[in-house]
Amino acid sequence: MQWADFLANEAATHSLSSEQTAAFVERLKTENSGKSEAKLASELNIGAAALKKRMTEVYDKFAQSYPELANSKGRGKLEKLRACLTNKYNGGQDAHPTIKEIHQNIPAAVPFEKFVGREAELEKLHQQLQTSRQVAIVAVAGMGGVGKTELATQYAKQHLQNYQGGVCWLSAQGIDIGIQILRFSELKFKLIAPDDWELTDRLRYCWQNWQQGEVLLVFDDVTDYKKQVQPYLPPESPRFKVLLTTRLGFDRTLPQLRLDILKPLAAMKLLKSLVDRERLKSESWVVRKICKFLGYLPLALELVGRYLDTMPDLSLEKLLKRLEKKRLEHEAIAKANPLMRYGYGVAEAFALSWEQLDENAQSLGCWLSLYALADIPFSVEAIEDDDKQELYEKALAELQKLHLIQWQSKGIYRLHPLIRQFFQMKLDESSKADEVKTAFAAMMVEEAKQIPPQPNREDIFNLTPHIPHLAEVATHLFQYLSDEDLIWSFTSLGRFYEGQALYPQAEPWYKRCVEVAEHRLGLEHPLAATILNNLALLYSSTGRYSEAEPLLEQALELSKRLLGDNHSDVATSLNNLALLYSSTGRYSEAEPLLEQALELYSLLRVRDNHPDVAAILSSLAQLYRSTGRYSEAEPLHLQALELRKRLLGDNHSDVAHSMNNLAALYSSTGRYSEAESLLEQALELYKRLLGDNHPLVATSLNNLAELYRSTGRHSEAEPLLEQALELRKRLLGDNHPDVATSLNNLALLYSSTGRYSEAEPLLEQALELYSLLRVRDNHPDVAAILSSLAQLYRSTGRYSEAEPLHLQALELRKRLLGDNHSDVAHSMNNLAALYKSTGRYSEAEPLYQQALELKKGLLGDNHPNVATILNNLAALYSSTGRHSKAEPLYQQALAICEQTLGVDHPDTMAVQGNYARFLREAYL
Repeated sequence: MQWADFLANEAATHSLSSEQTAAFVERLKTENSGKSEAKLASELNIGAAALKKRMTEVYDKFAQSYPELANSKGRGKLEKLRACLTNKYNGGQDAHPTIKEIHQNIPAAVPFEKFVGREAELEKLHQQLQTSRQVAIVAVAGMGGVGKTELATQYAKQHLQNYQGGVCWLSAQGIDIGIQILRFSELKFKLIAPDDWELTDRLRYCWQNWQQGEVLLVFDDVTDYKKQVQPYLPPESPRFKVLLTTRLGFDRTLPQLRLDILKPLAAMKLLKSLVDRERLKSESWVVRKICKFLGYLPLALELVGRYLDTMPDLSLEKLLKRLEKKRLEHEAIAKANPLMRYGYGVAEAFALSWEQLDENAQSLGCWLSLYALADIPFSVEAIEDDDKQELYEKALAELQKLHLIQWQSKGIYRLHPLIRQFFQMKLDESSKADEVKTAFAAMMVEEAKQIPPQPNREDIFNLTPHIPHLAEVATHLFQYLSDEDLIWSFTSLGRFYEGQALYPQAEPWYKRCVEVAEHRLGLEHPLAATILNNLALLYSSTGRYSEAEPLLEQALELSKRLLGDNHSDVATSLNNLALLYSSTGRYSEAEPLLEQALELYSLLRVRDNHPDVAAILSSLAQLYRSTGRYSEAEPLHLQALELRKRLLGDNHSDVAHSMNNLAALYSSTGRYSEAESLLEQALELYKRLLGDNHPLVATSLNNLAELYRSTGRHSEAEPLLEQALELRKRLLGDNHPDVATSLNNLALLYSSTGRYSEAEPLLEQALELYSLLRVRDNHPDVAAILSSLAQLYRSTGRYSEAEPLHLQALELRKRLLGDNHSDVAHSMNNLAALYKSTGRYSEAEPLYQQALELKKGLLGDNHPNVATILNNLAALYSSTGRHSKAEPLYQQALAICEQTLGVDHPDTMAVQGNYARFLREAYL
């Protein structure tokens, strides 16, 4: 912290008024240590007596913290205070206890002592913010150039100590306000809300865990209260204060501070703080005329003051004549955008400053004006050419000296909205305007290309500063993009938000991409297929299959017609459509598409060296597993995993995806120890790359929990299933198929532990969800839920309700999966168990036998599912007195369970219990 900033904090801590603060800071500055009171008073534009009075008041307030000041006199009191503060600044132990750090991101501002003419407004603003026990919204309103943002900045800095919970500065014209709040809480408080939560839930998490103490939120340059402020307000609490700056008046119910132009004396005071006092004194009558001419606007006065500082020999009368001449040239300025309203004066002041700039500085100002109204990342250190770097450094220095750009921090600059507009007008007057805008748009496209299809947390952190500027290009400069670069800005913005599971924020950019491309390129352009695929995949990710399917079909047809059947884009479209078919249980339609895609890559001779091939192999392997063809699935999963590791490296989310898929296959075939190791690796990799709260993390948690449940580790499974369900609801919404899957899995665990009353409503919710998605009669997952609910009914003795559900599940599985699927055998086993429970042995037996034959054929003789049916068929034989048939089946079932699950597994112990009971009843 710089000494001047430290002094400002001390002033706020000791509740100094703005006049006292100016005197205190100026008196304690190191460079002023040798100056007399008279000299300092002159520089502050006050009398020596006034300075002495203010410093006496300062000593009185600081004496509460430093009692030794009370025993000092005259100059000794000043030196004693300086010594105490220096000791504290250097971390001395005898100093006043160090105040904890107050987290803030307040923009750079002019020094306190040079912020003049707004003392009354500062006091009134503080009073307004403190009077309400609810969220206090104060609109600092006024036309452009009156100093709204500077007033808010000065207030935040001068009253920082009042806000121990921090000051969060939000640019309403920058990146989405919600994202800015998330970034602040992450950087300052290490609060990282789960990525798979909805934005509103993430914000709620931040508000609930925000640092203690009063908090100031500043929404700067608001133009639409309902869109830019209202959705992001914290919960109603006295500790959260909200300050707005706006050029527009809001609803009268909001307390407002109307910020007008400066009073004449205050305007002169501001100009005197910028220009040598002696110079102004010699032409004081002209000073008054200049202030009036400039409309008493702080921005205009600041520009003129900086201009005069660069021209020490220019008379004020000559300056006034130049301004008057510029007014005649700028009469049309007042008709500008109403959101950028300003009085006469600013335009003329800018025109004079513009003429002071050399060609390089003028060009740089115009270039910077193409960025959005947000912090501009612009580092000259990245320029490799030393001569060019020196030119940029000189241009930046000129712009800063004339107050045309504002330095925020290293490599970060900001333009005042009016200055930005004037630079844009100058650019539009130039014959090179189109050339410059084309170059700028192309540069931003290169930034856009840095956003990967699946950005991780590090990518998102590094790319966030560029997002408002990419949005500016996509919104206002897309017409300057070449045809081949047209979609990049839109696609990258969609990726940025989709990668954080912020689907509502991603969708408008993908939609806008379709609209712009259709208008510019038409729907007969090769890029059209890519654009349609992007939007369709977003719809698929959120379970909107009916909206995704026609887009995917259209993309496939376009790719084939425009690129030919043997193009890699065709393979991509085939894979995307096949994934949708698989997601909706249409495996017979999906399989030929995936086979075509693989064959296509073979023809292109890149089958062993392209990451997209791994994706298709994985999709086909998943389909084989879903249809019970496990022996065909495993080699494809292994190929996909090896290919991804070789091409992408071990630390890539696609590698974790392959691990998850292979683990699911191993679980399905009873190879639990191999599956568990892969699932743990995948979960750790997902968390490291994507954060704890991503949809893929939820899937990984669900898969690991299912393994625990399958191996009887219910206490380990339950928290993971609950976490996965909560994550999916928050991220994907209540009506997503993955939510239904989580509901079913959690219900199965509850049923396994006898908690039927908790399980039943979850299964009913899952069925209702599939009804809402309009796939209740055409999705294999529905059969799983029907089966789970039927099993629950059977376990609670509600046999008449169970039978129709079992029959529906069996019919659905046969129709969707074919007769030779493991899930069909599962339904047969469940229906047979129901028939046995109701004494319908003759109907149960053939179902058990069919299920056993089918499971053996699909899974082999030594699978736990085979053991389950052997146990059930043995129990039926025992119940009908056929002990000689029952005993060997019990023995086989027990041997399989002990071998595959272990002796301590609940399923193994259940078979042991059944076998022991059989022996007692049959032979004792």
